Amino acid sequence: MIAIIDYGMGNLRSAEKGFQHAGVMDVAVTSDPDAVRTADGIVLPGVGAFRDAARELRESGMRDVIRDRVAAGVPFLGICLGMQLLADVGYEDGEWEGLGIVLGECVRLPEGVKVPHIGWNTVDYPRTSPLFDGIDAGSAFYFVHSYHLKPATPSAIIGSTEYGTRFAAAVQSDNVFAVQFHPEKSSERGLRLLANFGSIVQGQGA
Repeated sequence: MIAIIDYGMGNLRSAEKGFQHAGVMDVAVTSDPDAVRTADGIVLPGVGAFRDAARELRESGMRDVIRDRVAAGVPFLGICLGMQLLADVGYEDGEWEGLGIVLGECVRLPEGVKVPHIGWNTVDYPRTSPLFDGIDAGSAFYFVHSYHLKPATPSAIIGSTEYGTRFAAAVQSDNVFAVQFHPEKSSERGLRLLANFGSIVQGQGA
């Protein structure tokens, strides 16, 4: 089972339906840390403020569960805010501790561009990843965000896009995957990405 973590941030049902439309049926939205502890895969979606999300994860006990399961090798997918939260620190209205799973920081998009960034942008692949299997480089995905994850290690970047600056649209670190865009809102290519994550989870359990 793939657990989609409910921590009060964002439209979780759209992520669940996205997986189901992609043919990945064994998914469930949950706010129960025990359900996440036994899941075969974990998805952390979300929209909103880094500070509020980090606090909710910490106070619910979900932060420690996520870190433990990731360390145990369970496949993880962060979406939008769920990608940003992987950072060590986020700088949205202050300085806030993230999950510390991907070395780096969550920073605001540069001056001179319209924020939030809303719309379709093409994504290039600095290196190959099973998350983008069967999806052509230069494919467009749907973005809605004002901040982005800036990894300390460039080799973690598996997808990049341009909006005022070139930034990480997707990262991978071992069993951890994350995308800044919304695959559930990105038509056939987004559904293929969700199906790919389902295959990654299934492969880990084989």
